Amino acid sequence: MTTRRRFLQVASASGLAACSGPAPEVEETPPPTFSHTLGAQLYTLRYILPDGPAEVLKKLAAIGYEEAEVLQAGFSDLGPLIADAGLKPKSMHMLPPVVTGSWGDMEKPADASVEAVADIAATAGISYLVMPYLLPVDRGTDLDHYKKLAEKLNAAGAAAKAAGLGFAYHNHAFELEPIEGSTPLDTLIAETDAATVQLELDVFWVSVAGHDPAETLRRHAGRVPLVHLKDKAAGLATQFNEKVTPETFKEVGNGSIDFAAVLAAAKETGVKHYFVEQDQTQGDPLASLRQSYDHIRSLAV
Repeated sequence: MTTRRRFLQVASASGLAACSGPAPEVEETPPPTFSHTLGAQLYTLRYILPDGPAEVLKKLAAIGYEEAEVLQAGFSDLGPLIADAGLKPKSMHMLPPVVTGSWGDMEKPADASVEAVADIAATAGISYLVMPYLLPVDRGTDLDHYKKLAEKLNAAGAAAKAAGLGFAYHNHAFELEPIEGSTPLDTLIAETDAATVQLELDVFWVSVAGHDPAETLRRHAGRVPLVHLKDKAAGLATQFNEKVTPETFKEVGNGSIDFAAVLAAAKETGVKHYFVEQDQTQGDPLASLRQSYDHIRSLAV
């Protein structure tokens, strides 16, 4: 009995000592960082791809990029090399006249219709066709002009859907210029079929036009399956055109856009594909893409 009583006394004292002493240190678990698959828009690499496309694409994959956004022009040659590098082409930027019909002095390629481009894209495993740019000659000064463009986008979206593909319109800054109490972008969104015409939101150009990219993503929730990620130098005044200096384009994390907020909004609103793009780089574009990749991966989102 004495031994048992002594054991209980010691155990009790030990317990009190443990309670009164310093609490054990608990390692804090760092918040998860952004882990969604990342892709690159190959336009960023346009100046170095011709000299060694296979090697450049393998270096791109080695950075960690898994997806690529490709251009209609030249895809027939690059497609096999993209696959060999282990990259998955997920989106294709079409020649703008394929949608608008405004070829002007441009030479028509064999794949000059949405249907023809869609056949090529579907065969390559591409998921989206994108109207990447409205040429200045095709832009208007009133909203009726953009309502007519919306009709062409609806037709393109229907053709893409018939081939099992999605279709999106890629913005620049001019679509956000106030006109008649609205903007061209709001008009295009309102006048197109949400089931067949979506948006590839370029956060750089949204910011150039003086808008918050994260807020814009939330405003168009459900219509933005694709985003372009690139940063913008601080101090640029709001403008509604593409006349920015090359130095305005920055690697993600090297400029003024809050990318933690952008990526959080993108996750909330259902973005499926993230493409890093830098229209102009001050040095090696692969180094630029690596810097953007590393910063995105470091963000707690």
